[in-house]
Amino acid sequence: MKLTGWDWAWVALYFLFNIAIGFYYKSRAGKSVSEFFLSGRNVPWWLAGTSMVATTFAADTPLAVTEMVARNGIAGNWLWWNMVSGGMMTVFFYARLWRRSGVTTDIEFSELRYSGKAAAFLRGFRALYLGVPINLIVLGWVNLAMTKIVMLTLGLSKEQSLLVVLGLIALTSFISTLSGLWGVLVTDAFQFVVKMGMVIALAVYAVQGVGGLDAMKTKLLAIDAQRGGTGSVLNFVPDLNSTWMPLIAFFTYISVQWWSAWYPGSEPGGGGYVAQRMFCAKDERHSLLATLWFNIAHYALRPWPWILVGLCSLILYPNLPDADKGNGYIMVMVDFLPPSLRGLMIAAFAAAYMSTIATQLNWGASYVVNDFYKRFINTEATDRQYVVVSQWATVLLTIGSAIVSYFMDSISGAWQLLISIGAGTGLVLLLRWYWWRINAWSEVAAMLAALVVSVTLQLSPPLDPNPEAANAKVLLITTFGTTIVWLIATFLTKPESDETLIAFYRRTRPSLWGWRPIAAKAPDVKPTRDGIWNFVDWIAGCILIYSALFGVGKIIFGDTTTGVLMLILGAAAGYIIYWDLNRRGWSTVVD
Repeated sequence: MKLTGWDWAWVALYFLFNIAIGFYYKSRAGKSVSEFFLSGRNVPWWLAGTSMVATTFAADTPLAVTEMVARNGIAGNWLWWNMVSGGMMTVFFYARLWRRSGVTTDIEFSELRYSGKAAAFLRGFRALYLGVPINLIVLGWVNLAMTKIVMLTLGLSKEQSLLVVLGLIALTSFISTLSGLWGVLVTDAFQFVVKMGMVIALAVYAVQGVGGLDAMKTKLLAIDAQRGGTGSVLNFVPDLNSTWMPLIAFFTYISVQWWSAWYPGSEPGGGGYVAQRMFCAKDERHSLLATLWFNIAHYALRPWPWILVGLCSLILYPNLPDADKGNGYIMVMVDFLPPSLRGLMIAAFAAAYMSTIATQLNWGASYVVNDFYKRFINTEATDRQYVVVSQWATVLLTIGSAIVSYFMDSISGAWQLLISIGAGTGLVLLLRWYWWRINAWSEVAAMLAALVVSVTLQLSPPLDPNPEAANAKVLLITTFGTTIVWLIATFLTKPESDETLIAFYRRTRPSLWGWRPIAAKAPDVKPTRDGIWNFVDWIAGCILIYSALFGVGKIIFGDTTTGVLMLILGAAAGYIIYWDLNRRGWSTVVD
């Protein structure tokens, strides 16, 4: 793709603005560990939520959606749309509890909820396991995707592209190390505006490139006829007789996977960088609103520009092999974006990449420093010393991510690895807030059982000749087996001490359901009785997301009446949430 002097000027301005933000927040980040990792717990909901959205908008995301659409039509997005239920559950059942906990990381939660050697082991092990190898896998696949993008847009070799990506890593690490979470949050907001503006612009030019929306629909229907399948690429719901989404796979996605499987950014009940944004919010109200805004933007507002480009790529490049269908997004950009916008699009991809990398580096370093170094290695250091260690941890993670990227061959292989080893652990992560009997050994048993069962099944002969059906069966068996193991471990081991449980109950005030034996020993604590209304808000939230998502889609494709009715339904669901949250009021407890 040929770039003009103006294009390079836009790219340069983008990087200079990011560096300026880093230097602006340098003094605040160096004050304490709380400032470096949590921005002093003083972040407004819109900034924390936008940062979550920006982080999940990685450089590989448009390519992944394009590949889903090109292979399986619009309905291919159910591979991630199924997670709406889990996201809304985090909003209404967990966001305020996380904020009340007052922890620095979700790993630190282990020694708030549990006690003794098992809790210490759980905290230390998860800090290193998630903060280093799992984090490096995520960083590696994001680096690998950006390398591919650089190769296709600038026409460089793989080695040259990797050098460019290494430069981006170094710059991102410099900004993150310099400015802490404040710099990450503010650059995320700026980067999100750049990214969304450009993906919308590309969608407009892509649709124009195939002759407009009506021509696009006509050509896609012709492709349907050529494929000879029973479903259309324009369908919003998959054909359950298809090979890529048989009934058992769809059932597993919408009823089991969203709560049972741990995955970065979609942890059951919240975790990782999503939890970090909840911790840094000003109070419980801002924590809930941040997570609500994230889910609305992530699922309802953001997908359609990607989907439209994916549909156009199917028309424009029909002969791309399955392994390269995601590249159709880049090819549309190269062939149809006018020269005046190419520099901004390069900056948008850099923004998508840098926002994800900056977050992964910051929260990964928070695990290593707060939950391992500070907890087990050096408990007497000053805040300034911990900040310096945090900066060095960020640098080392940067170097490690570059090494992993060099040796990683498959992004999809890395995804599959994380999904398989995280399957089945979700239920214990959800119930630990709502059932007093769960102890540290419950989590340890769940982690080990999920790893053993899932890896064993992955290495065994396929459970079904259809790969999607086989994956669904692996998830179902792993979830069932893991649940049995951790329940047995729970009842064979002693519960946590009354002292630990009462202290946790006083601090977080979870729902009275599941905590009655402990609540009876702390009669001074006002019990929380919001379970039914949390459930109502959760259902309303799911209706809000899906109605907005499909309503916008219907309007785009000309079914205006249906689209408007769905948007009205979504608005009604949103009003129920607004009415209930204002009726119940907000806690004034912040720390």
